[in-house]
Amino acid sequence: MNNLFRGLLAGYGAKKLGGGCFSTVLIFIVLWYVLGQCNN
Repeated sequence: MNNLFRGLLAGYGAKKLGGGCFSTVLIFIVLWYVLGQCNN
């Protein structure tokens, strides 16, 4: 999975799941990590 697609998917998920600013950033980081692990 390339970084652009991974970033868009993580950003979309963070926007849908996140409530505030901090939680959105935290969810984005978690999703970015999980999507990176799925690639391996």
